[in-house]
Amino acid sequence: MAFKPRIVFSLWLLLMCVLSCAGQEPVDLSAFQPQSALTDMEFVSVSAYRGPGNTDTRSNKELPILLWWSANLFPHFPGDTERVDCAHSSCLVTQNRKVQLQRRTASIIFYGTDFRAYEAPLPRLPHQTWALFHEESPMNNYLLSHGSGIRLFNYTATFRRESDYPLTLQWLPSLDYLLQSPSVSLEEKNRWRTAGLAPVLYMQSHCDVPSDRDRYVQELMKYLQVDSYGKCLNNKPLPEYLEDTSTATGEDRRFMSFVARYKFHLALENGLCPDYMTEKLWRPIHQGCVPIYRGSSSVADWLPNDHSAILIDDFASPQELAKLIMDLDKDDSKYLHYLEYKSPDKITNLRLLEGLQNREWGINDMSKPNYLNGFECFVCDRENERLAAAKKHRREPEKYPAPLPKMANNTHMGCPLPSPGYGAVEEIDLNDGWLQMWPQDYWQSLDQAEGLVSLIHHNESDPGLLWQHIPRMAVSRNGQ
Repeated sequence: MAFKPRIVFSLWLLLMCVLSCAGQEPVDLSAFQPQSALTDMEFVSVSAYRGPGNTDTRSNKELPILLWWSANLFPHFPGDTERVDCAHSSCLVTQNRKVQLQRRTASIIFYGTDFRAYEAPLPRLPHQTWALFHEESPMNNYLLSHGSGIRLFNYTATFRRESDYPLTLQWLPSLDYLLQSPSVSLEEKNRWRTAGLAPVLYMQSHCDVPSDRDRYVQELMKYLQVDSYGKCLNNKPLPEYLEDTSTATGEDRRFMSFVARYKFHLALENGLCPDYMTEKLWRPIHQGCVPIYRGSSSVADWLPNDHSAILIDDFASPQELAKLIMDLDKDDSKYLHYLEYKSPDKITNLRLLEGLQNREWGINDMSKPNYLNGFECFVCDRENERLAAAKKHRREPEKYPAPLPKMANNTHMGCPLPSPGYGAVEEIDLNDGWLQMWPQDYWQSLDQAEGLVSLIHHNESDPGLLWQHIPRMAVSRNGQ
């Protein structure tokens, strides 16, 4: 199934008209403004930090408002509305949805996992931008992997390096995290091998995922011993003291010591998308184990060097991969070649080094904002710039051009159609659970994305009408 060029071009023109709010004269929104919204709020001034370029002296009543539509992500405590003083400007930020239709509400910030077409804040007002924060798996919302879905947003913070506020290295706390000495020596790993441990560890309890990783591992197990401790393909029980699976989500010391005994870790993401890399990759590297990785197609761009992981997609078959692993398992010098990055001079990837050094947000770093607050300030500064440019244009249109509309595109998020973990899709039984779930979810999310675009184009105020627009668009798409 593919997009028809005419439909894509039409949707692009439609969204350009709908989303090009910058530079337009403000519409009369008095009919939509709930008069009590602002008076019900308590505006808390946060003055602990003011950016060196921030000379904003406006009062709270004069500042643009940013609305966090996903309230559970609101990065402030304890109130529901606060003033933020960012690098260059200030805003009011709130999780109070009463301000949705306010003239001063300049941007609405959404969490991608929670964003659903049938719950979108409608009508979408011409003076407002939409901002997307989505650091989680693409499987959480495939609507965002389609052009018509991602182009609903003006600003993005995603795992893709092309997004406005990239979160690509969100699972990598620091360079020191990679450089830490192996927690279990190779000599000890070899003793555990002699005692009966397999060379490879697999530990997953989320089995039905778009990457279809279990199908690949099941085939690999035909040629290689794999100890699988999770619910997926389980063939070995966890020690009783590790049966609480919450130990695996953090970095529980006992859990880390247990899995570090293995030479190789199968590190397979639940979704496949460029730049989507999680602790499944970075944790084994941190521990001094060799990850056998499948996930981001661009993972090589971020690895410490060109021999710090084994990439499944470099092998023609699981059998071929198994041969390499068995060879490395028998040859200590070849195995240690994959751990050379533990020496600082062996981390040769400048993109990785610069990415860690230059990111403005931090992980467990009190000298930098976390990425939620960082993105909030990114949107605040961009919106103040946009509003100032629009104001200049209204006053002197001959001298100042209207600010150009800002819009996301597929490079900010787009992820491919899920494909089988092993073998061709034509070879899979039609009753297979993966086949019935994930490819269908991908295409159904396209319908919802295009349906929401149609709702916005028709200035609908009830997102429940989505289910009426989708069939109409399907009929139109098929030329009936």
